[in-house]
Amino acid sequence: MPIETDRVQITRHDDRNRYELTLDGERAGYAEYRARPGRIIFTHTVVYPEHEGEGLGSRLAKHVLDEAVAQGLTIVPVCPFIGAYLKRHTEYEASVSWP
Repeated sequence: MPIETDRVQITRHDDRNRYELTLDGERAGYAEYRARPGRIIFTHTVVYPEHEGEGLGSRLAKHVLDEAVAQGLTIVPVCPFIGAYLKRHTEYEASVSWP
């Protein structure tokens, strides 16, 4: 079941090379990346098991991809989850460089 938007927060932590997703202030998942000039390489995405099926992975993917596009970055989806999301959401196609 989808979670209300105001309960979810997604924060970028450049020192850890990851975006962290929290639900009601507690960590519920993350997306790891490697930043390169003009590119962002998504390497691994996790939603903790107790939150699977709540739509949080898709929320996280949309957020990180929207931010990458807004920054004019090329998206490189090494992570299978991000890759699968991109195949279902072709609006990002112009910003993607498949590995």
